[in-house]
Amino acid sequence: MDCELCCVEHIYNQCHTAKSPHRHRNGETGPQTAGKKVCAAKRIECGEETGKAGRRAVDGVAVLAVQQIRRMRGGAQGQLMLGADGYIYVVKFQNNPQHMRVLANELMASRLAAAAGLAVPETELVEVSSWLIENTPELEIDLGRTHARCTPGLQFGSRFAGGLMPGQVVDYLPEEQLAEVKNLGEFAGVLALDKWTGNANGRQAVFTRRQRERRYKAVFIDFGYCFHAGEWRFEDAPLRGVYYRNEVYREVKGWESFEPWLTRIENMAAETVWTAANQVPPEWYGGDISEMEALVEKLLERRSRIRELIEAFGNSDRRPFPKWGEKGTEGAEEAWKAGRWGATMRVN
Repeated sequence: MDCELCCVEHIYNQCHTAKSPHRHRNGETGPQTAGKKVCAAKRIECGEETGKAGRRAVDGVAVLAVQQIRRMRGGAQGQLMLGADGYIYVVKFQNNPQHMRVLANELMASRLAAAAGLAVPETELVEVSSWLIENTPELEIDLGRTHARCTPGLQFGSRFAGGLMPGQVVDYLPEEQLAEVKNLGEFAGVLALDKWTGNANGRQAVFTRRQRERRYKAVFIDFGYCFHAGEWRFEDAPLRGVYYRNEVYREVKGWESFEPWLTRIENMAAETVWTAANQVPPEWYGGDISEMEALVEKLLERRSRIRELIEAFGNSDRRPFPKWGEKGTEGAEEAWKAGRWGATMRVN
């Protein structure tokens, strides 16, 4: 991982002038390179590429991808790419092997998670030009016996967790370090979100920390299988959408452990959900607006079922909540207030 992060820093330094697309108006037409990597920023912004990519980048609707860094692990075969805004993104393409709707799910569910206050990466629409794909051999999809070039156009981008200069990014922690994660309680919050959105996959997270920091922070990634991936239906099962290690749920003592995220989701305004849906490019789900409308309506109805779905997981053979029913600090505080003021306490 450290070697890969050094590669990211090196490529960023080589292509640092691509931070702002408005800088590339000096008439140069030759592409920049960092080693064998190709940078598309100058070609697009100097007018050699006159399609939607340049217009969207300038208008601020989408981030323009200027360089491929490496392929990521995972079924969607995402690519780590440098954006013209200077950030590194994990980019998933429309013709990924899972389903085109995975992009819609990623964007919509990630933004709902952010609205609930959960730790998720920044997400953007990323424009990948046909020129960059044609000049980057690594931008292809492995289909087993054959390979296909990545499709140009609007893709989903999730900002690389940890940023350009992270101290460390890992996807596994020993039990001792896992117990010290700064926001360990958020695993309960993202469980509520995954149950709400019908995540058909296991919950995935990475852990980040900056240089000189001892404790990690969890960042929740990969929402592509929410809404049952490309099927856009809800097939609930107790062990779906949960993290594979019970340690993250060990301190759950009751419904108070799911706050404030559970209440935020249950009371999330319909306008917030519709806004997240409207930010999804119609081309990512075949352009059938009625199907997106039906998905949102079902999602709004499911807000009242989240506790029921969490209880089903709690009662499963996993036994994820061994401390359920124990009085936590919140309960102790309320008991202290009741003993101190009793019925004389007023709430305005």
